[in-house]
Amino acid sequence: MILRLFVAVTVLTLPGTFAAAQTGHTITLSVDLSDAPRKIIHAVETMPVAPGPLTLVYPKWIPGEHGPTGPIDNLAGVVITSASGERIKWERDKVDMYAFHLTVPADCTALSIKLDFLATAAPNGFSAGASTNENLAMLSWNTVVLYPEGTDAADVKVTPSLLIPSEWKFGTALRLHRMEFAGKNPLLNFEPVSLEMLVDSPVLTGKYFKEIALAPDVTPKHFLDLAADGPEDLDLPPARVESFSRLIRETGALYQSRHYGEYHFLVTLSDSVAHFGLEHHQSSDDRVGAKTFTEDDRFVLAGDLLPHEFTHSWNGKYRRPADLATSNYQKPMQDDLLWVYEGLTQYLGDVLAARSGIWTPEQYRGYLAASAASLDNWPGRTWRDLQDTATMASVLYSSGGGWDNWRRGVDFYAEGELVWLDVDTTIRKMTGGKKSLDNFVAQFEGVGGNTAPKVVPYTFEDVVSGLNAVVPNDWAGFLRQRLDTNQLHAPLGGIENGGYKLAYESKPNPWSALNDSQSGSLDFWSSIGLRVNGDGALTDLSKGGPADKANLGPGMRLVAINGRAFTPALLRAAVKDADGNGPAIELIVENSGFYKVIRIDYHDGERYPALQRVTTAPDTLDEILRPLVKPVP
Repeated sequence: MILRLFVAVTVLTLPGTFAAAQTGHTITLSVDLSDAPRKIIHAVETMPVAPGPLTLVYPKWIPGEHGPTGPIDNLAGVVITSASGERIKWERDKVDMYAFHLTVPADCTALSIKLDFLATAAPNGFSAGASTNENLAMLSWNTVVLYPEGTDAADVKVTPSLLIPSEWKFGTALRLHRMEFAGKNPLLNFEPVSLEMLVDSPVLTGKYFKEIALAPDVTPKHFLDLAADGPEDLDLPPARVESFSRLIRETGALYQSRHYGEYHFLVTLSDSVAHFGLEHHQSSDDRVGAKTFTEDDRFVLAGDLLPHEFTHSWNGKYRRPADLATSNYQKPMQDDLLWVYEGLTQYLGDVLAARSGIWTPEQYRGYLAASAASLDNWPGRTWRDLQDTATMASVLYSSGGGWDNWRRGVDFYAEGELVWLDVDTTIRKMTGGKKSLDNFVAQFEGVGGNTAPKVVPYTFEDVVSGLNAVVPNDWAGFLRQRLDTNQLHAPLGGIENGGYKLAYESKPNPWSALNDSQSGSLDFWSSIGLRVNGDGALTDLSKGGPADKANLGPGMRLVAINGRAFTPALLRAAVKDADGNGPAIELIVENSGFYKVIRIDYHDGERYPALQRVTTAPDTLDEILRPLVKPVP
């Protein structure tokens, strides 16, 4: 039966996981998605209370988003009444916009809270971004809930229910108690959970929905839940499904543990919602374009998403930096260890993409070359070290655009990957290939063996201790040297220890060519030092590069190349023709309605990053990418 596909969810709990279960007080939260296609979500919350002053709060610091991203601006229609229907006046805190003060009347034992969430945000950002359209919705529970100030999320018990449009199906890590119908609309009544687990368990629902069981030979069970703009986008080739099944098996071999009772990849295949990934203990919120899983090129470019978010179940949700393991959603998080939380996950997720066959080794190396080159000769490195990109992450997530190479952004992802590749190859080198980062991961992420969802915090010292348990070394000094440096160049030791070198060739490597063709942009970063859209708009320039020295700037638009109307092909030809003794590149540029002629005096030809094999060194990088598990016949 179709119902079984969406309700056979087992959530294991350890003693004390839901402390609120002992109090006998449960919030009921009823959410209505009937108007989700019209960009509005309705909710009614019934909350046990005692008479007297009370402050309710709206979640502000959302786990996995590393900042105060709770979308309070789209909370509307907040009306609070007593059980008898008497309306209770509330007042917003004058400093903390996420707090609501009120006084509970005498003899009042429960409040009814009606609220709406306006799902009108643009399709960008994280879970606060566009999450609904005509045929699907992703519900993040933090957008539709208030809870008492000062309480721990693990100690607040909630009984949730969800009304979805007729004929829509759903996927979630929550356990369904029963399904009823309100007219033709399914009403999903979920079993009580803590507020912590509720916010950690989004629901994907849609008209065009498909659930695929992955790696049926593995326990616990794993599912790929897909909601799409149209039915044609749900038709995945069998080889693609098998690569995801291999991902399940490879993670078992790598982490040697699982910290969930069942896992759901909640994948939104749509061009009208935000595109990102957000990790949860027992599921992941994965949002990509409509054709991502059915078209080969799009699938490759998004190939690291599911391995990355899945890895977070171990690294980020189960093992979590102590300063990110806050007890509720109002306490500020500190992001200084994101180079582990995100950087290590970036490395492991990309390696898993190759080991599982989502990427070929060649595609991984092309991706790594492009990523490393974008960080090398990165002028912002000379004033902002890698550590500061993590420490300031809550601000840098919303930055970007022009001169990003001088500002720096969330580089702890890509550069963190280089650091952890360096760690991996160093361990292999020190032990003659007998040990690797895999040993560290199995011990660090698998501590305690198979468990229910829970948080095991760690510190910098714990990371160092874990590495020393694999092979003794000055790991603290090793890491701090890479975290605190202001050197111009990126840490390329892992690539070099892996038997490769970062080099530049006259043609784009296949990964870079694929990325340019799909994005509609051109990357001349390693030559004239700019990136340009297909319409000639300059998106960024390398500070100190040839284009910068010629006084070009972000936001300008290339109108003509050497006297001819701009086309991407003409710009590429001009760079090529300028090689050696060729002519300087002459541009006509428009800037906010004004035009001028600019000459770029550059003569080194086309330059695109690639990893070149150093045959005198061991092929350690190739060894890292080899699968740990033999394919299932």
